[in-house]
Amino acid sequence: MTPAEAVEASAAVVLDRIGGLAPQIALLLGSGWGGVADAVHDAVDIPYRDLPAFPVPDVGGHAGVLRAGTLSGREVLVLSGRKHSYETGEVDGMKGAVRTLAALGVRVLVQTNAAGSVVPRMRPGELMLVSDHINLVQRSPLFRETGDTRFVGMADAYDPALRAAARQAGVALGATLHEGVYAWVMGPQFETPAEIRMLQTMGAQAVGMSTVPETIVARQAGLRVLAISMITNMAAGLSDESLSHAHTLQTARTAGAAAAQLLEAVVAQLEP
Repeated sequence: MTPAEAVEASAAVVLDRIGGLAPQIALLLGSGWGGVADAVHDAVDIPYRDLPAFPVPDVGGHAGVLRAGTLSGREVLVLSGRKHSYETGEVDGMKGAVRTLAALGVRVLVQTNAAGSVVPRMRPGELMLVSDHINLVQRSPLFRETGDTRFVGMADAYDPALRAAARQAGVALGATLHEGVYAWVMGPQFETPAEIRMLQTMGAQAVGMSTVPETIVARQAGLRVLAISMITNMAAGLSDESLSHAHTLQTARTAGAAAAQLLEAVVAQLEP
C-alpha cells in the first residue's frame, strides 16, 4: 500500500465509524494532555492500529487512539499520542496521520506537548503558546518528496488569529499563558547546559522533542496550526532537578487538569 493509499484507507475507516460527524478541528495530544480526551462527549474511539496511515506510539503517556466526538460544543477529532522522531530516527512518523486529517476535512490542527523551560520566568506547571519554532534538527518530513509542493512557506506557521483566540481564552479563565519560541531537538536524551545556553542565545523560550514535523506537514496540507506547550521542567543548568521521562509525566499529571480546562476553553473560541 502506498502512502497515498494508506491515507485514503484511513480516512475511509474514520468516516465509516464516526457516522454523521464532520469535524473541522483536530487536537494532537502530547504527554500530560490526556485529560482532554476524557472530556470529549459521545466519543467514538478508533485505535491507531486500525488506520494504515497512523503509527503506533511507543512512549509512555501516548495511548495511540483517535477519538471523535464533541468538545466545548465543537465536533473534534482527538489524537491521543504521536510517533516521535527519536523512536525511529525518522521525522515523518505522523505524516500519514496529519494528511488523513486533511483528507477528512479538518481545517485546524491544535497541537500540545510537554516541554522544558529555557527561561527562568517560565516555571513547571505553566503553559506557553507557541509563536514560532526553531527546527534545530534541520530535518523535514517532506524529504524525498518531489514537485513544488514540498517547498512550504513557514512564516506564521502558528496562525496569528488562532493564537489571539487562545490568548482570549486564557484571559477569560485568568490562566497564565506565556508566549514564545519552541526549539525542536531530536532526543531522546535531554539537553546539556551548554546546549540550553545556545538555545537562549538563539531566542528560544522552550525546548522539546516533537510538534515541528507535524506543523510542517500540516502547513503543506493547508491546515492552520495552533500549539501549546506544558512546561514540565526547567531545562538543564537552570535548576538542580534530575531530568527523566518519569519526572516529565509526574509534573504533567499535576498540571494536566488546568491544562485541559484551558484547552477546552480555547476550542470553544476557535473559528475553523
